[in-house]
Amino acid sequence: MLRLIVTRILLMLLAVFTVLTALFFGIRLGAGDPTVAIQGSYATAESLAKLSQALGLDKPLWQQYLIYLAGLLRGDLGVSIQNGRPVLQQILQVVPYTLDLTFWGVLIGVVIGVPLGFLSAIRRNSLLDHAIRVVTLSGISVPPFIMGYVLIIVFVIGLGLFPVAGGGDRDDLVSRFSYLTLPALSLGLIMTSYVTRVTRTAVLEVLTKDFIRTGRAKGLSEGAILYRHVLRLTLVTLVTLVGLYATITVGSSVVIEVVFSRPGVGQLIVGAISQSDYTVVQGAVIFYAAFVSLVNLAVDLAYAVIDPRISYE
Repeated sequence: MLRLIVTRILLMLLAVFTVLTALFFGIRLGAGDPTVAIQGSYATAESLAKLSQALGLDKPLWQQYLIYLAGLLRGDLGVSIQNGRPVLQQILQVVPYTLDLTFWGVLIGVVIGVPLGFLSAIRRNSLLDHAIRVVTLSGISVPPFIMGYVLIIVFVIGLGLFPVAGGGDRDDLVSRFSYLTLPALSLGLIMTSYVTRVTRTAVLEVLTKDFIRTGRAKGLSEGAILYRHVLRLTLVTLVTLVGLYATITVGSSVVIEVVFSRPGVGQLIVGAISQSDYTVVQGAVIFYAAFVSLVNLAVDLAYAVIDPRISYE
């Protein structure tokens, strides 16, 4: 297990480093000049040159890269080109909002989707099964931002039950969840559709195994079969699914944060891109890359716990 953890951590660091390197050079070669974004298009060449020198943008690209890597080793993500604030500080301020949204979106999808998937598989080809499949197919077809606007129309404009913009007071639990409910539902309901369909497929596959028929022939109840055999054998699939959609959900949170004007890493990235703020974009993408890598590490470790037969040698 220790060897597995060390190997996965090294691969995680390599993945984050690769993303960082590609982003560092790609964004500087393809984006606009941040000094123009700061001073405006009517700034003189002399003032632009002075600002470029002050920001360190006059140095060769390879030298800027080495300076940035040296800062990362010290835990320094640099400072914002636009406002001079430390990038790490800005990210830490909004990360809790993004993690809240991701966690509750995934939780809603799992808590609703897994039971629905089991129910659909157990009642295969029944009216209930067809209804669940139609509803989940509709859910898959709806983009998260459309789901967000629908929820705003129904619960904000129509019923006036929830606030529509902002993240609420982090120290006030009621305020925090009132602002979180609709964004989390926007992601969670769509994830529910995916989880339901994948769970249904996984359960149906297990139910066709010979040992399931043998268990029924020996008089085992359906509850015992589902709990002792089907659930355990579908856990690997479910863990894979949760890990996969956790990474998808944190990516989709960018759109949801914009729709609901909610603070978060995604909202931070959108603002930084519009201002050609290289360092903020880099820091935020490093967060996303690290999050995805950590989720994959957790999934790998969960495999080893759930099914010791899975080997990583």
